[in-house]
This record gives sequence, structure tokens and C-alpha cells, in this order.
Amino acid sequence: MVAMESHNQGCLPTGALQSSANSPTTTSDPSTPEPFSVSSTIIHGTIHDIEHVPVKNDPRAWSTVRKNASLALIASAAMIAGLAGSIQNPAVKEMEDDLPATSSQFSLSISMFILIQGLVPLVWSAVSEVKGRKVVYIISLSLFTLGTIVVALSRNINLVIGFRCLQAAGSSAVMSIGAATLADIFEPEVRGTKMGIFYIAPLLGPAIGPIFGGVLTSAWNWRAIFWFLAIVSGSILLAFALFFHDTFRFERSLTYQSLLSQRLRQRARPSSSFPASVESRSRSDLEKSEETRSELDKTVKLSIMDVNPFKPAIKVLQRKNNNVILFASGLLFAFAFLVPYTSARTLAIFYHYSPLKIGLVTLCYGAGNVAGSLLGGRWSDRSLARLMNESEETRNPEMRLRSTILGVCLLPPCSTALGWVCKEHLHVSTICTFLFFCGFFNVWIYTSTLAYIVDANSGRSSTAAAANSGFRGIFAFIATELAVPVQDGLGDGWTYTILGGLMALSGSLVLLVWCKGAQWRQAAEEREAAAQK
Repeated sequence: MVAMESHNQGCLPTGALQSSANSPTTTSDPSTPEPFSVSSTIIHGTIHDIEHVPVKNDPRAWSTVRKNASLALIASAAMIAGLAGSIQNPAVKEMEDDLPATSSQFSLSISMFILIQGLVPLVWSAVSEVKGRKVVYIISLSLFTLGTIVVALSRNINLVIGFRCLQAAGSSAVMSIGAATLADIFEPEVRGTKMGIFYIAPLLGPAIGPIFGGVLTSAWNWRAIFWFLAIVSGSILLAFALFFHDTFRFERSLTYQSLLSQRLRQRARPSSSFPASVESRSRSDLEKSEETRSELDKTVKLSIMDVNPFKPAIKVLQRKNNNVILFASGLLFAFAFLVPYTSARTLAIFYHYSPLKIGLVTLCYGAGNVAGSLLGGRWSDRSLARLMNESEETRNPEMRLRSTILGVCLLPPCSTALGWVCKEHLHVSTICTFLFFCGFFNVWIYTSTLAYIVDANSGRSSTAAAANSGFRGIFAFIATELAVPVQDGLGDGWTYTILGGLMALSGSLVLLVWCKGAQWRQAAEEREAAAQK
């Protein structure tokens, strides 16, 4: 393969990649190098793919302290995104009386928040693949802080709904490009562990949000909730502006390279010497087009007008393995959203708990999330490393999904058991136990699926993570609209039994990708390579 050299110092480029005369190849004959693989991620020896193209100021060569500092910043921003969705729940009654608002209007504000938080990442992802990660973090956190301040000052429900949507749009960026940023920094062999640590934050946010909301509302009023969010998000925004180093490198982005090759072809016409695709240029092509390209490099720049959030997403969704795993991921997230919500209603209606006590009980689900995220991510990496050592010939991202078997087998019965425990109104300690295990096994599976989505879409990791957010948002929106009528109509027992069946379906889809995903992915790569030619 041809390894391309970067000519930047960690900043965005002004032109195309330059060739290197000493680039390593994977073949014994250097005169016939193979093109880059568009999605291989498990790299050893002298093999290079687009994820491992040499760059200056390589984020993967940063010190451990610098890498972990970046992880901490991203996780803190993700915590705010998680808090914002649930922190106002204990103040629902006070907000309805003060604004005033109906229950349906307040439910609409929650549903719209979830939907927008899921769909807008497609835009953030596309921007980050042209202008870098840091600028997206700063703009999105600024929007979130602005929206939060306006909500705190609002005097009617329509203003709250509108600027809660702005909050959702701002908080959504870190949920998608956070995973892509970790892919920029960490190798696949440790990515599961780092994803597990990162994913603790957005999962813990909804769990501890009601506690913070209950305390702030009891001490002051519902507006204190949003002033608290504004202060915290403003502090994180300042930290990103001062301390975060951009991890994006244009050489490693298929989206950037595709856009750049289009622009260069337009500039090079009517010349036929310039190669049709930056991604698949051979060394001889590079040598022939050196003079033409060097002239064009000085003038070609990509701007925000080149951003198209749909074309990269279509590329991701054209792969069968992505569609199946994203559907499974959406079901897992809907479950993660529904369990604390429906169990909180049960505790309020049948156990007559106060908002603060409800928050403390549902914190057990959050504790399960944290444990499952930490242990599941680490187990995913260990399983991947072990399988790679055992199978030298067939290394692929799908190996990671084998680590989900434990969660796939135990999550459905835990969900069903929780439903019938709630139905029989048993002691709250039993509810706490099954809440913990539901949270634990749900995230045990999800951590591996999130790492797989990034691993299997090298060069498009940001877009793949954004597509995952889109599926999550749509599934959570549907779940929110159906939760109350289903729970009131069927009761906790059958509601959680149905959820258990959906988790069995989700687990089956994950295992299907484990078995068939490599075949589907390779077929998609061949189609893409043929289209490039």
C-alpha cells in the first residue's frame, strides 16, 4: 500500500496529499502496490490503511497524559448531554404550574429533545470531517449554553420547547464525534476500554440527573436547574477552547479525501493526467500527476459549503453489517431510556416515593451502567486480543462482538424478571437489584457494538457514530411516545416481558453480525472499490 505523508502540523490542509518515495507497501514488489483498504482496522507489521496513514503530530503518538486529558474533556461534555435529558424530570409539576403548560406540551419538549439530539449529529459529523473536531465542539457547546440560558429565563412553554431543541442540537455533537475523536487517538486494541470509559458519562447523566434536579428544585426552583447546566457547560466550553488539541487529520478521512478528489478533478480538467480517486491512487499515478497536483494544491481548499451530511451517511448505510448493528444499537438505547423512565413511574404511583427517593432508586440502574461500561469495554478488548492471537489469518473487527454473548444471554431474563417484580410490588431492594443487572448487561453489549461501529468504518468513524446517534434518537423518540400507554394498558409485567423479547432480538442481530458481518463488509468494500475505478 502507498503511505501518504502529511504536510501539516496538525492543522487542516490547503490541498491534496503528497506522495512519498519511500512509502512502505504490503507487497513484495514495490512497483505494484495495493490500494488502501477503505475499512480495515486491525493493523500489524508494515501494513497501512487509511486509519494508519502517517501524519505529523499523530494523535496516537501523544503521551498517555495528553490522551487521557482529551478523553476526560470529551467525557465531561458527554455528561452534560446526558444530564440535560433528565435533570428536569423532578421539576415537571412546578414547570407546568409556573409557565403554565400541559402534560402533553411538556412530553413534547422531552420527545423533541431526544429526536433532535439523535438526528443533528449527522450535520456535526460532516462538518468535523472538513473543519476538524475542535471547532465543532466549541460551536455546539456554545449553542447548548445559549439555549440553556434562554430556557432558564423563559416565561412560556413555547419558548422552552424551542430552546430545548437548541439545547439538544448543541449537546448532540459530542455524542457522535466523541467516539470518532477516540478513534483518532486510540488504536483498536484498546478502543473498547476507552469507549467504555467515555460511555459512562452519557449513561450516568440520566441516572444522576433526577437527583440533581430534585435537590436544585427543592433548594430554589426549577430555573436553578438550567442555570446549573449553563454554568457547567460554559466551564467545559472554556476548557475546550483553552486545552483541547484537535485530533482530526485530513489524510485519515475518507469523507475529506472524496470531497478533495472531486474538487481537484474539477480544477484539473481538461487534463486527463490527474487520477480519478485520491483514495485509490497508485504510486505511478502520483508520479505522473505530480506537477498538475502541486499547482492545484496551492489553490484548492474545502469550505463549509462542501459539507454534505447525507452523502457520507448513505455510504455507511449501504453496508448491510452497518444496518443490522445500528438497528440493534437503537433497540439497546431505547431499552436504556425506557427502564429508568417506566420504573420511576411505578415507584411514584405504587410505592408513593418522592422525586428524590425515586432518583436514588433509579441510580442503581446508573451504577449498573457504569460497571457494565468499564468491565464490558475491557472484556471486549481482551476478547479481541485473544482471538487475534489465536487466528492469524482472519483478523477483523467482527471478532469484538463475540464478547457480547454474556449480555445477550442474560439481559432478556433480567428485563422480564424486573417487570414481574414491579407487578407484584415486591420490596424495593429487589427492584434495585434487577435495575442494576439490566443496566449492567445492556451496556455490556452496547459498549462492544459502539466500538465495532467505529472499527468497521475506518475513515468514516465520525459519520458511522452519527448514524448510530440517529438510530438511537429515532428509537428513543418512538419508545417515549409508546411508553406510557403501553405501561398503563399492559402493566409492568407484560411491558417488561415485551422489552425482554426486543432485547433478545437485538442480541440475535449482534450475534448475526459477528457471524456474517465480515462477509457483508468485504462485499461492500469490493463494490466501493469497483465504483472508484
